[in-house]
Amino acid sequence: MKKRVGVAILGLGVVGGGTYKTLVDHREFYLKTQNVDIVVESVLDKNTARLKELGVPDECIAKSIAEVVANPAIDIVIETIGGVGVAKEFVMMALKEGKSVVTANKEMISKCSHELERIARRNACGLYYEASCVGGVPIIRTLLDGVQANHITEMLGIVNGTTNYILTKMAQEGADYQTALKEAQRLGYAEFDPTNDVEGFDSTYKLSILSSMAFHTKVPYTKVHREGISAVDSKDIEIGREFGYTLKLLAIGKNSDKGVEVRVHPTFIPSSHPLASVNDSFNAVYLRGDAVDDIMLYGRGAGAFPTASAVVSDVIYAATHSEIKYSTFKNTATADSDVKFISDFESAYYVRLLVDDKAGVLAKVSGIFGKCGISIVKLTQKEKAAGEERVPLIIITHKTSENKMKNAVAKINASGLGCVESVIRVEA
Repeated sequence: MKKRVGVAILGLGVVGGGTYKTLVDHREFYLKTQNVDIVVESVLDKNTARLKELGVPDECIAKSIAEVVANPAIDIVIETIGGVGVAKEFVMMALKEGKSVVTANKEMISKCSHELERIARRNACGLYYEASCVGGVPIIRTLLDGVQANHITEMLGIVNGTTNYILTKMAQEGADYQTALKEAQRLGYAEFDPTNDVEGFDSTYKLSILSSMAFHTKVPYTKVHREGISAVDSKDIEIGREFGYTLKLLAIGKNSDKGVEVRVHPTFIPSSHPLASVNDSFNAVYLRGDAVDDIMLYGRGAGAFPTASAVVSDVIYAATHSEIKYSTFKNTATADSDVKFISDFESAYYVRLLVDDKAGVLAKVSGIFGKCGISIVKLTQKEKAAGEERVPLIIITHKTSENKMKNAVAKINASGLGCVESVIRVEA
């Protein structure tokens, strides 16, 4: 016997519009394949032109959130408004009325899931957020229902399409950062104010969500070390390629006996690594489990229909599973007191310096690294640029600690030998 499920959609922007169209166009398909009749009962959006553009029937247009949550025909509320203000208020109202919520809102889930889940538990309804991370790639479902036999020890992710597009443009065309950013904005990959993406906030929210799930412990977004790509120089991308590296903005999570390590920053990876071939606006997450070893999930990380795919996947899951799953960890505002977060993490490093073109300088620079406890793998002097008095010096180190590297950089900059132009971490 078929099951009828009524849904409401809050917000008809890019994702909300894609979700509405997917649900309406595929209604018969879901009835045939999933034995569930998903009916869009209500839509809430102030943009009347958008409602008309999508062909939303007048009888489905809600005037207020109160009307939506009071409607007994609505079982699931889909939130695609974004942000933490109105979106959070509306989601809380829906949960308090016992309606399950599906959301694509990574900032709200990263910052407020502990509050929302507490309300959901009290009212025996579900909170689903597959679409909050990596667009149409089913990473959350994989963590919940695919690799739960494993201790996940490592996660490397390209989880922001805007920054990946910019870095791809810089790598393939030699464009500088500003030129690549403007192209991303022209194509709609980057917002007019791109800060959330290019400074790593978006990736930080996603890493907080994914690492909490992967490591079965709360990882607040405030514990994530964050750096963006706005200071990336195309020179380093070109030099890195010569050394066999590709530059990506990576979300990195590691879980070991030493503690939990979570960081977002530009990273060189070997060009042979599977993540190195993830280009343009595509996303991917590379997982390592103690039983399964390595897995990579790859696909569209954003866009109306890829993200709608994840939203509707959650709707179908909620509609066809009577047992509600909540977090596998103690979901509170802060991390458990017994969880150690590693700030002085270890990595190999790429360092580009400009140094005086004099005899003995290389030995002195190497000596500073040695005194700081850093072992050098490669040291290469590049051609001096026209009109420059100093020569570029490229150093690749063995794995060392963040604090040792900061100490070495400070000592070199204070030595009078030259200056450090860039420091990029390297993951093998």
